[in-house]
This record gives sequence, C-alpha cells and structure tokens, in this order.
Amino acid sequence: MKQYLVIKCGGSVYDKLTPSFFKNIQEIQKEGIYAPIIVHGGGPAISEMLTKLDIPTSFHDGLRFTSQDVLDVAEMILSGSMNKKLVANLQTAGGKAVGLSGIDGQLFMAEPIDLEKLGYVGEIVSVDPALIQALCSKGFIPVISPISADASGQHYNINADQAAAAIAGALQAKLCFISDVPGILVEQDGQMKQLDQVSDLEIEDLIEMKKISGGMIPKVMAAVESLKQQVSEVVIVSGLVPESLVDYTKGKRVGTKIFLEEEIIHACQ
Repeated sequence: MKQYLVIKCGGSVYDKLTPSFFKNIQEIQKEGIYAPIIVHGGGPAISEMLTKLDIPTSFHDGLRFTSQDVLDVAEMILSGSMNKKLVANLQTAGGKAVGLSGIDGQLFMAEPIDLEKLGYVGEIVSVDPALIQALCSKGFIPVISPISADASGQHYNINADQAAAAIAGALQAKLCFISDVPGILVEQDGQMKQLDQVSDLEIEDLIEMKKISGGMIPKVMAAVESLKQQVSEVVIVSGLVPESLVDYTKGKRVGTKIFLEEEIIHACQ
C-alpha cells in the first residue's frame, strides 16, 4: 500500500521553483512508494492583485483580514491562477494533476476564527479525504487550494500550512514543507546553522528567543500541530536544492525533521 506524502508549497517559494522540482514530484509518484499531494498558498500573489485593484488589506497576528472583496481576490488567485499554474507545471513534467480546493467534495469543513477581527478567515474543523484518496488511486496528483466553506456554503480563506497539516493528519501521511531555505536556520556563534532535527519544546524556546521568526513561525507551528494529529513525520526542506525531495523519500537526511518531545519521553519510559 502506498504511503501518502503531502507537499506544502508556499506562495513565497513558488516563483523560485525550477522545472526539476516538478519533475521530482512526478518521479516520486512513478516510483510507486508514495502518492504525492500538493497543498499551496499564494500570499504574495494575493497582495499584488489587491494592490492592483486598490483593495485595502491588513494583518492581525500574521493573518490577513479578509473582507468579502479580499476573499474574492484570494479565491481567484488560490483556486484559479495559482492552482492551475501548479497543475500545468506538474503536467509539463510528465505527471497527471488535478486542481481543486477545500470546497470540492467537502474536503475541508471550516468555521470562522473571529469574524469581527479577521473577517472571512477560517479554521478547518473536519476533513473528508475520500476525493483525494480516489484521485491518488487513479494515478492523479491532487493540487489543493486551501479555500474552504462551512455547512451553509460560506467560503473562507484558510492558512495553507494548516490545510496541509489537516489533510496529512487525516491520511496519516508524511508532510514536507517546501521552503526557499534548506531547513530551520538558527544563529550559533555568529553563524547561521541548519538544524537536522528539533522538538516541539525546542521550537517554543527558539521562537521565544526570536531565533525562529517571520514566515518560519507558522510553518513550525503547523508542523507541531500536524504531529499531534497523527501525521507520521514532518520535515522542512528546500525546494531549490536539486533532488532534495527525492532524497528525502529515499530515507536520506535532508532539511529539518520536527518531532514531539513527549514521544521521546514515552519511548524512554
């Protein structure tokens, strides 16, 4: 039985990805051990379009306030242009890809986080992976936009890291966060050093000491949360280093592996 591999691509790294990255995903699928699933964001492209359309945007605690106008643009970019570009890139590399969103097949059911403070920003409350499993069984690579809906049909903007963690948890899959850096980098003795592995408790300390900051914070927090949702393994790897994703699937040490400290404690008892 194939194991699922969820690959999360952020909007900030998308423009830097080369054709070899998409070819590697196709090769992983062809080898038959893993069924790859792509979950993507698109924050920079959304911001660019909002600026072009002169639609105001603001952030609260790292989340974009999402009015109906902002939601319409986010859905246009995420479920439209960005999603189809990724599908096209995978198919150019020789794969068969299908683009969809969290709304399709009721993949994700969402609820608002705080309508007053954040508008139509949601969180995922349930996952039905049946559509994804069916597509993978037929040899397709699902490409998922995180836009989701609630039971009444209201659409919500969902953090793509959370969406990736949610589907990986539902499938008990391995989860790779694709970055433009080779892993988690922290300053030690005046130099930036890549961490081979790091625990959830160490992550808390590193964030508090501001050694992990910016866009890496939601990645590591989503990674920790996904491990608590039965994701079998989480790594942050570079999408810019040739073969890094293939090397990971072959068991080589690449990127930064994230694990739960409590698992180590229980194992030693």
